[in-house]
Amino acid sequence: MRRLRPVELDFARSAPLRLVFSARLGAPPSAVYAALAEDTGGWARWFTGVAEAVPTDGGAGREVRLTGGTRFLETVLAAQPETRYAYRVDRTNAPVLRALLEDWQLTPEGDGTRLRWTFAADGPGPLRLVLLLARPGLGRAFRGSARALDRRLTRAKSSS
Repeated sequence: MRRLRPVELDFARSAPLRLVFSARLGAPPSAVYAALAEDTGGWARWFTGVAEAVPTDGGAGREVRLTGGTRFLETVLAAQPETRYAYRVDRTNAPVLRALLEDWQLTPEGDGTRLRWTFAADGPGPLRLVLLLARPGLGRAFRGSARALDRRLTRAKSSS
């Protein structure tokens, strides 16, 4: 595992590479936020590519393992109920990555939520190019994950 450059929330606006995706969920912001920030283990059941996610440091961090074997040790930078959940990667086994921050913003939209995911990264030019080329695939993965999360939250609401 390599240590990445520690970044703060402003990196979501200033990163050399920013990929931003958005989707509307039928669930209210409170339910979406709970799934993002409080049900860390649940990520593996709805987020494409996540094999396992566990909270660390009493919820101040997370350890995430992707299906391909990539691991991330993260620090939560923002946990603002119903509005924002953001974290940076501190250590990873992914090669060449210099910094990574993911910022999830939630906005009420009708009786649902507009979910906006910013993937902010830094690395050498070839990595940034690969990530730009991967944008359509990341977008499909995000939209599929958002639909899966929405179905999960809808089922939970209808069973309560």
